[in-house]
Amino acid sequence: MSLLSPFTKKSKLTTANKQTAEARISEGTTRDGLFKAAYLSYAEILQDDALRAETLYQWGFALYHQATTRTDDSAANLYQDAIDKFAFCMLINPNYLAAAIDSGVAYMDLARLKQVEADDRLYLLAKNQFEKANIIQAGTASYNLACIYALQGNADASLAELEIARAKVTLPAIDDILNDPDMSSAKDQAWFIAFIESLHQDIVDAKAKAEAEAEAKIIAEEQKKLKKVSKDANYY
Repeated sequence: MSLLSPFTKKSKLTTANKQTAEARISEGTTRDGLFKAAYLSYAEILQDDALRAETLYQWGFALYHQATTRTDDSAANLYQDAIDKFAFCMLINPNYLAAAIDSGVAYMDLARLKQVEADDRLYLLAKNQFEKANIIQAGTASYNLACIYALQGNADASLAELEIARAKVTLPAIDDILNDPDMSSAKDQAWFIAFIESLHQDIVDAKAKAEAEAEAKIIAEEQKKLKKVSKDANYY
């Protein structure tokens, strides 16, 4: 349920509209202050409307997936429509994690569709969205950031984000990383090869640890049984 009742929202909207009208005929800092006050009111009216935020996200999600089925000019329009829906969703709920991540992904797909360079503003916009996602929940978009840095040839930054993703357990499967076109430029680089090898070693270590723990559990159970037998024998 919204924190503001419909009546309160209507009253606040009326006030915000008056501030906008007054700002239009004002000048200087007074004008800017009135606009800012109106914007804050508009944002407050929209905040915490969970159903509306969810609807906008799902709408954007559908548009995004429709865009991925197209290869003509309509794809770009669909990607942009999806991005706009995600933006409105986050206006209502600034902490909507999925909208932040999917918006960044949509920007990257749009950049690939337009075949722009890695320093194009579309990648910058994607990076901004992934950074927002990481503020909402640390590490959730670190792999996405690693991809952007890899595309830009920034090995140190890419590796740093990969390590964060590993620490936060948000890395994709190794095969998915190796087959990711955004990582293709890094595949033959020593730092990337070493990172992948370390992931394989993590799997080996985890397996060995699990086997050791399982064996220790079996031994503990056997010792427990022996103690019980010994105790029963002493009883008789």
